[in-house]
Formats: sequence, structure tokens, C-alpha cells
Amino acid sequence: MEEDVTAEETQARADGVGTRLRKAREQAGLELAQVAAETRIPQRHLEAIEQGKFSSLPSRTYAVGFSRTFARTVGLDEHEIIAQVREELAAGDPDDHGALARFEPGDPARVPDRRLAWFALLATLLLLGGIYAFYESYFAPGIDPASLHDERVPAATASQATANPSRQVAQPITNGPVVFTNEIDGTWVRFYDGAGERLFEGIMAAGDTYTIPDDAVDPQIRTGRPYAFAITIGGKPVPRLSEKDEVVSDVPVAATALLARPPAPIATPAPSVVVPAVPAT
Repeated sequence: MEEDVTAEETQARADGVGTRLRKAREQAGLELAQVAAETRIPQRHLEAIEQGKFSSLPSRTYAVGFSRTFARTVGLDEHEIIAQVREELAAGDPDDHGALARFEPGDPARVPDRRLAWFALLATLLLLGGIYAFYESYFAPGIDPASLHDERVPAATASQATANPSRQVAQPITNGPVVFTNEIDGTWVRFYDGAGERLFEGIMAAGDTYTIPDDAVDPQIRTGRPYAFAITIGGKPVPRLSEKDEVVSDVPVAATALLARPPAPIATPAPSVVVPAVPAT
């Protein structure tokens, strides 16, 4: 009996992470789409993991995190799977072209050495010194009375700008992660790319968020509650897709598309009508 168990463990260890996860999923009777819906991991990333193509994932952290969630869903030991993922990453993927050669937080093998840390500290100090020298030379070029007299007008202008914050120009939103935050419990939504490939589909609870993947091509949305989602780009809010109770479909949700949407019309009050008084008879 002990030899049989050892043989099974040896065979499991010989299989790659992707093969082990795929076999466990099939034994559990789950389709890949079901795992994607339950874990909220894009199906294409799960397919890459099952095929052992970790290089197609955004980073090493994604490879480890997604494999952990996948293992937990199909009933495998997540710690054992994580260890094997890291072994395969360390051994090298023949299809890996460097996409995973990024720093993974918490991995001691990837922590920069002491010399690099000292170099980074020195570079930071030099940068701070340069910024300080720039401000000193730009905002305080001299301390003689003539210099003080010349700087009175700019100082007054700055005071006026501070006193009138409404005159300050707000910095426009240019780009950043697109995050949808659901504010109504039980909201169904589907995110997909321009080819129709599903990025995420499911029912979101109030407070749940979804970030549009950076590598998604022409991401779009379909939902019956467009008013339920608060949208931010780079942490700054943008108008909702709609304030009506309607079904929206094939609406582009990339940062550029959301920023290109026309602003919502501003309601103007109706003109008041003056009724002349009728003289008493």
C-alpha cells in the first residue's frame, strides 16, 4: 500500500502543474469556464496555466496567485502547487521570453542585494538634492531688496490663486487602470474583449470591484444595471455608463474610450414667465 501511494505521489510530481490542475478539474467534473466564473480568473489565463505557458501571464506574481486559486478550487494542496510552480519557474519555461522575470514580493530569491540597495538610496538622495537646488535657484534667486521687490507681484498672484481655488485649472485624466465598483447587490455583468472572448462574467455583490486587464484588446461590457457601477480611471472618477435602468451591450470600457465619451448634458432651468397683473375693476 505504501508503495502504491509513493508511486502515485511520484507520478503526480512528475506531471507539470498544468497537467495536475487539469486532471483534478476533470475529476471534479468542472469545465474550464466554470472555474473561470467561480475564481474570476480570465479563462485564457487558466488555459495558459493548464498548458504550462506561464510566460503568457502578466507576471510571476500572477502565475503563483492564479495557480493557488485554481488548486484551491479543484481540491489540490495549494501550498504544494505553489512550490511546484516556483520550481518550474526557476527551471525555466522554453517558451518564456522574459515576461516572468519580474520581482515577486516575498520571494527571497528575487530580493535585490545590498549593493543595489545602497545604490538606490544614493540615487534617491542625489535626486532630492537636485530638486532642492532647483527650487532654491528658481524661487529664491537672490535675497537683495531688488529681488524681493521683483518677486512681490508673483507672490501676490499666487495668493490670489490660493484665495480663489475655483480659478485653478484641474488636471485632466489621461490614463490609468480602469476599475468598476459595483454599488448594488446582485448585479450581473459580463466583460469581454473585441473578439468576444469573455474576461469576466458573474453576479457581483455590493462593493465588489473588477479591473480591466491592461492587455485586453477593445474591452467591452454588457449589463442590465449600468447605473450600479462607479468607474475610476487611475483612481479618478468618471461618469457612469448610464443613469437609466436599461440593458447596455458592446459598450467600450477602455480608458481611452471612456474618456472620449461626451459629457452628460447639463439640465437648464426653464425660463420664467411673468404674468402681468390684471387691474381690479
